[in-house]
Amino acid sequence: MFIVHIADITMFYAPASGGVRTYLDAKHRRLGVKPGIRHSLLIPGARLSEEDGVYLVPAPALPFGKGYRFPLRLAPWRNVLQDLQPDLIEVGDPYLTAWAALDARRQLDVPVIGFYHSDLPLLCSNRMGNWVTPNVEAYVRRLYGNFDRVLAPSQVMAEKLIGLGVRNVFVQPLGVDLQTFHPAARDPQLRAELGIDESTRLLIFAGRGSKEKNLPVLLSCMKRLGPRYHLLLVGSAMPAVVPDNVTVVDAFCPAPQVARFMASADALLHAGDQETFGLVILEAMACGIPVVAVAAGAFEEIVTEQCGLLCAPNNPQAMANAVRDLFSQGNAALGKQARSHVERTYSWDTVVDSLLGHYHAVLGSEWPLTANG
Repeated sequence: MFIVHIADITMFYAPASGGVRTYLDAKHRRLGVKPGIRHSLLIPGARLSEEDGVYLVPAPALPFGKGYRFPLRLAPWRNVLQDLQPDLIEVGDPYLTAWAALDARRQLDVPVIGFYHSDLPLLCSNRMGNWVTPNVEAYVRRLYGNFDRVLAPSQVMAEKLIGLGVRNVFVQPLGVDLQTFHPAARDPQLRAELGIDESTRLLIFAGRGSKEKNLPVLLSCMKRLGPRYHLLLVGSAMPAVVPDNVTVVDAFCPAPQVARFMASADALLHAGDQETFGLVILEAMACGIPVVAVAAGAFEEIVTEQCGLLCAPNNPQAMANAVRDLFSQGNAALGKQARSHVERTYSWDTVVDSLLGHYHAVLGSEWPLTANG
């Protein structure tokens, strides 16, 4: 049987990494059981190796990088791609691996898709200042202008790329693991572990404590809400000094543990105003809890009025008001609606089928009739 071989390549893959790894792992599992499709995943490692279609390509570890590695040499990545001879390559970051894929294309003559997972100009301006923005935007325009098709996880990201002059941009949302993130993960003992009363309304935020998550807004919101509400902060780099009605789990937690926390809470809080997608929001909704988030970034696309409430960005009082409104509306009913919404729209099977549509479009007549999708 003729098999379509798809290769993903990225440096955004580490033990404690977030949405890109989640996407690639889910995709690798599902493509692995599709008839007529072979999937290879190229990620950084200490030495060249392969297991179950995952290829580790040598790259030095980043100091204090929590397991991330940063490729410095293009040739090893290009050489693995050339040896694999895929029919299509998908690039998952805007750095050296992207150029390695484009370099390999010259010999292989195959389409290359770029998935724009992170807002590079915004990330750079946050860390270095606005003076870098024009150069970074020019870099994004040049790099993503080379791809046969560009995927963006949300409409707001697609519009940014189009505004930079990138063509062939398509919206491709990510998905959520509906088995791991499920209301059944609820643990009725969690409140006792946290030392809070059964009647206390338990809120949660899970993710990295990076600047763009705007955690000070959450802490200020909790001061306004008072002792009837309690916030659980879960993830690495969380703040050490917090109000009395906040508990911190300052560590990267595996997905089943995050699901236990989420399903045991009453609602998710998210103050980030620069999110390219917001996978944690889908995970919360899959656990059967509603969301209070800010009306910014991709959240306006994924948080419907049936699933939660949006409030003004960078406004702790507005967020506190939205939390109170959420409970007055009935958080349990909203949580059930949120679960139904993600089941209909954001299952990984739905996402992977949509991806196959993009692959079919760029491969055209090269896509064999025997391949599923």
